[in-house]
Amino acid sequence: MKISFHGAARSVTGSRHVVDAGKTRILLDCGMFQGRRDLARERNQHLGFDPKSVNAVCLSHAHIDHSGALPMLAKGKFKGNVHMTSATADLTEILLADSARIQESDCRYVNKLERRRGRKCISPIYSSDDAQKIVKQFQGAGYTQAVSLATNVTARFHDAGHIIGSSAIWLQHRNRGNSTSLLFSGDLGRANMPILRDPSPPPPCDVLIIESTYGDRLHRDEEDRRKDIAKQLVQHAIQHKSKIIVPAFSVGRTQDIIMRIKALVKNGEVDPIPIFIDSPLALKATKVFRQHPECYDKDTYRTFTATGDVFAAKYIKFVSTAKDSKLLNRRKGPCVIISASGMCEGGRVVHHLKHAIENEDNVIVLVGFQAEHTLGRKLVEEWDTVPIFGKPTRRRAQVVRLNGFSAHADRNDLLAYVRAIHPLPQKVFVVHGEERQSLAFAMTLRDEFPGMEVEVPKPDSTHDM
Repeated sequence: MKISFHGAARSVTGSRHVVDAGKTRILLDCGMFQGRRDLARERNQHLGFDPKSVNAVCLSHAHIDHSGALPMLAKGKFKGNVHMTSATADLTEILLADSARIQESDCRYVNKLERRRGRKCISPIYSSDDAQKIVKQFQGAGYTQAVSLATNVTARFHDAGHIIGSSAIWLQHRNRGNSTSLLFSGDLGRANMPILRDPSPPPPCDVLIIESTYGDRLHRDEEDRRKDIAKQLVQHAIQHKSKIIVPAFSVGRTQDIIMRIKALVKNGEVDPIPIFIDSPLALKATKVFRQHPECYDKDTYRTFTATGDVFAAKYIKFVSTAKDSKLLNRRKGPCVIISASGMCEGGRVVHHLKHAIENEDNVIVLVGFQAEHTLGRKLVEEWDTVPIFGKPTRRRAQVVRLNGFSAHADRNDLLAYVRAIHPLPQKVFVVHGEERQSLAFAMTLRDEFPGMEVEVPKPDSTHDM
């Protein structure tokens, strides 16, 4: 068995890992790289391997940094199937369609500006047709269901508790009476988070590929602080008649925020003000959440079966059309606008930031991890001037970082996951973290398990098992 790492190696985005099991080539994830525009285009147009050489794909979950480059496989004449859980299949279909649409829309908008400057126009890395083609190759499966990828390779999906349908992927390669097993964690979730079940215990494996997004830190219990900040933000918005802009991923994070806001209003801790979920994708994703209550934890399932809709409230409005989205930019506050993308790299939220960022009464609330070189990271670092659609724009709006919403396991969660594998894996690869986080978590594993071989692979490196 050989493993090649073509993304999310010493970085967070663009998860792509190729496993050669005898004559069978399996791709684990096919994510989109996010970051500096020129580098992102290069890495997303050239995957690091020939799509035609891949026999099957296994997808851990629907987030774009894990699924977003799948249409490039269709462009590259990949003929096999893409395996994932049924919930992930439903989510990924709408995310890829949205990704293609955003690329096409953003290219039209940017090219309009570029033509005025006499610069060369750009094109989307893939089209809506490419996204539709790859969806036809999707194969949904249930958790723990055995999936045959080849005569001698089997896969199973285990609940990762990260977003709805997310999974750790277990592969077994049988060769002349011997077998080698590999477990890819995907993105691991946290215990006791809203809506979803906790991650399932990991199965035994010889080789482990584990994420490390928060491999060097712990999530603090900041529930009281979050409630206090939420109250202050609402009071500020009411007093100044201003806007609160919340860039949030349409899948997982948006639904989490809705549930938390509803709880605060229900308990009388904040007054309801208009909340706009400005994302057609979030509306579609929320429908997928409703279609898969089998993924809920007990409390959410109980609420779902009692009320029929855990995401509805009179003061929460979903915005679907572009016309209504544009009207929000003219609207006077107070209000909250939750819009994608979570790292501010595309979608409607960039337009809202463009219109709100120069007003000191407005507030930008960042609730998730912001990768290097993204607009979201620049906002976290409180740059005075940030690039929006390629134009330097002065930031006068306040920026608030609201921790505790992360759907990623922290260092102790990741360590507990490895401890739960019996017997321990012989080899561990640490991926999906910025270099500092990955190296720190690898050192933590070496300290706790002296006999374990732990490696932080370099981009485009290949390793024999």
